[in-house]
Amino acid sequence: MDSTFLDLIVNLLGFRYLLNLFTVFILFRFIYFKNYKKTDLFLTFFGFNSIIFFISFMLNKVEISTGAGFGLFAVFSVLRYRTEGIGAKDMTYLFLSISIGLLTAIGPSNGIEISLFCFLIIALTYILENSLWGKKEVSKTIIYDSLDFIKQSQQSELMQDLKSKTGIEIHRISIDNIDYLKDSCTITIYYYEK
Repeated sequence: MDSTFLDLIVNLLGFRYLLNLFTVFILFRFIYFKNYKKTDLFLTFFGFNSIIFFISFMLNKVEISTGAGFGLFAVFSVLRYRTEGIGAKDMTYLFLSISIGLLTAIGPSNGIEISLFCFLIIALTYILENSLWGKKEVSKTIIYDSLDFIKQSQQSELMQDLKSKTGIEIHRISIDNIDYLKDSCTITIYYYEK
């Protein structure tokens, strides 16, 4: 193989991978972590991102179509989560991680264009996560130790009791599970973050 071709591949790979890592780092450290304070999925996000990047980059060099790249991306995104439940927001961030890896690996050859796409993904995620479009709704699941107010006709009394016990200004609730043996139920409360 010609050494100038190898140098071009290494330089292109290096730039694209550094841009990829930089984008994912900004996304997860300064947006995801800031909002959710969770680090348990960092390995998953960065691992999937890197694997998708390297596989897509190598397959792109052997003339794979974009459709095949997205098919590969879909397979990898499903593999990890067939048996484990994951929240919708975590799944969205996983999708962003995989998409950034795919975009930076097989995106346009112009570095400015790829950088612009990465910036737009970060900016849009930041805008949506920081409630510039409206109030940010948060939910918590709690175990409620009484079945006194679980009837549909007593929802307002249940909400008042939950507000007094939690000190949270709840705007809606969802009764998820009722345990008549333990005289308790699992309730998801929804409120707006201040």
